[in-house]
Amino acid sequence: MPDHISQWEADLAVARQIAEGAGDIIKSYWGQDFSIEHKGVVDLVSEVDLAAEAYLLQQLAQRRPKDLIMAEESAHDSDYIQKHLQTDAARIWCIDPLDGTTNFSHGFPHFCVSIALLEGGLPKVGVIHDPIKAFTFYAIKGQGAYLNGKRLQVSQQEQLERALLATGFPYDRHTSEHDNVQQARAFLKRCQGLRRAGAAALDLAYVAAGWLDGYWEYKLKPWDIAAGALMVEEAGGIISDTDHRQDYLAQGTMVSAASQELHNAMLHCLRELS
Repeated sequence: MPDHISQWEADLAVARQIAEGAGDIIKSYWGQDFSIEHKGVVDLVSEVDLAAEAYLLQQLAQRRPKDLIMAEESAHDSDYIQKHLQTDAARIWCIDPLDGTTNFSHGFPHFCVSIALLEGGLPKVGVIHDPIKAFTFYAIKGQGAYLNGKRLQVSQQEQLERALLATGFPYDRHTSEHDNVQQARAFLKRCQGLRRAGAAALDLAYVAAGWLDGYWEYKLKPWDIAAGALMVEEAGGIISDTDHRQDYLAQGTMVSAASQELHNAMLHCLRELS
């Protein structure tokens, strides 16, 4: 076995352990009172996010002290993100301690912990843990994607009119003209169904599992999509940014699909509106 695969397997073991540990912290708050602050009009951060992130940072500092860390509540601006992504030789842990904070705050049971290890600016190891459903999705580059030990395979749906898609809307949608509403309307008229569940990492994991056929979104952060993008690829799916490039982490746009044909159709639809 190549040395890098052995290293990634060890990294995966760490990522799974700490994702489940963070999930236990999140579950301890479920159904309880907790404090919430507004980062923007609709963008929330709770003491749950902060507690889970503090645990993850502490664990990674102990177990992988030489690696860099990029975490949602600790990353303050775009320059910080770009600096980390451009460090090609570095190993960077990209973590979202609670993807779906708004869902959690409303008691809607759809949220997760997302952890990815980046090397050369791209994900090599990914874990997405849903503590309520006890789903742990995970992948290693070149080694496949799995859910609780079962290998994942995308649906291979080729036709847009038969596809079940997912998307999300940006936090600045109240003030930005680029709010994804026009794109969502266009897809609603062309696909079989459209879902907006409020957790980008789980949307991508569900594409990898074959439960969704495709997903697109704008104005994403690396911790939203790094782990899920790897899972879609390892399950046989197609991913890119909206310009059909692999620069999705830096660009913050994502188009993922279960087949090349569906991916092309989704890109065509988006380009008609650009």
